Amino acid sequence: MIIYITKAEFIEDYTVKLSFNDGMVMLVNLKNSIFNDHRKIFEPLKDVQYFKKFTLDTWTLVWPNGVDFAPEYLYELAVKQNEKAHNIIYH
Repeated sequence: MIIYITKAEFIEDYTVKLSFNDGMVMLVNLKNSIFNDHRKIFEPLKDVQYFKKFTLDTWTLVWPNGVDFAPEYLYELAVKQNEKAHNIIYH
């Protein structure tokens, strides 16, 4: 199954609530992904006000400067973060 995002909602800080096409709804925090990537294109996303400007492309999150994350990466990261925090993963 090809995974893609059907809905995205800013929660706080660098956390986004993502709904996936398989019915899963999970929180994902992208702070480490953004701050640990030292490429210049990620610099604007380090400002949370800019981070909040993401939109939903046909399959994933995208920012005005063209940055996006593969939906599979976001899915795996969300699962890992939610399992570690013992959060409920909705289906």
